[in-house]
Amino acid sequence: MDSHLLKTLVTVARLGSFSAAALELGYTQSAVSQQIAALEGELGAPLLHRRPVGPTAAGERMIEHARLLLERMDAARADVRRLSRPERPELLLSVSPLGMDATVARALARVREAEPRVRVRVRVLARRAVAVEVAAGRCGIGVTDGYTAPGGPLALGDLGPVRQAGTGEEPCAVLCPPGHPLHRRAAVDLARLADAGWLDASAVAAPLADLRALTGGAFPATAGYEGQDAAALLTLAAAGHGLAVLPRSLAASAGGGATALPVGAPRLVHRREVLFVPGLAGPGRVFLDALPRGG
Repeated sequence: MDSHLLKTLVTVARLGSFSAAALELGYTQSAVSQQIAALEGELGAPLLHRRPVGPTAAGERMIEHARLLLERMDAARADVRRLSRPERPELLLSVSPLGMDATVARALARVREAEPRVRVRVRVLARRAVAVEVAAGRCGIGVTDGYTAPGGPLALGDLGPVRQAGTGEEPCAVLCPPGHPLHRRAAVDLARLADAGWLDASAVAAPLADLRALTGGAFPATAGYEGQDAAALLTLAAAGHGLAVLPRSLAASAGGGATALPVGAPRLVHRREVLFVPGLAGPGRVFLDALPRGG
């Protein structure tokens, strides 16, 4: 089965458009249509509805397999390249927007002490993208974050052989602007705030979908922030564009009279995890061993 055809299928399904997929992949629209038709002919089943564009039941299943196959192929290429190019040692670390903290910085310093020639590269990605990069073999180690019950692992989906281990947790707080009616509370119950105005900033703050699942509340979004810069989010929340659940230390750093109200219920923490492949060696192993781990 041709990997190019699989990549085209996944791209068309993700974008919901043959023309958009052609633009992203560098093909003509007719070439994309021919590739999808060739794959459907090989499998003997229609994979995509044409109007509107979307996967059929068979297409949904094939897309699941295609994503896994493409990730494994990327991992195989990366392994072979590492073996065939014994150059200057390098550590590529993928981190989520809140994945970087002082413990990660100190672990990177330990790598440089152990191997002075090492080249360290840090790449900031979305939380789930960190897991995908490690699972696909595009980097051997990553640090991601999320919001979960105390002591519970982050729900990252099927990562294949990739292992995950906690590196630290801290309580959560609701960041509210100056003069907000809640600002004198000692702690808050999120279920009682389900009808307040919220800032939808799922790359940094606790995703509103998760808060809805935890409490059954509506959590309407009055504004949205699609970036990954924590400082920008703090500025928006402090200016009154909506409440946000954040790690307590981050919420407390907002300044400008904003208040960080501890979350009393439900039980919720901000958790960081390191993701790594079994048998990690070289700078990646030094980094991993330098991190505090538990959970």
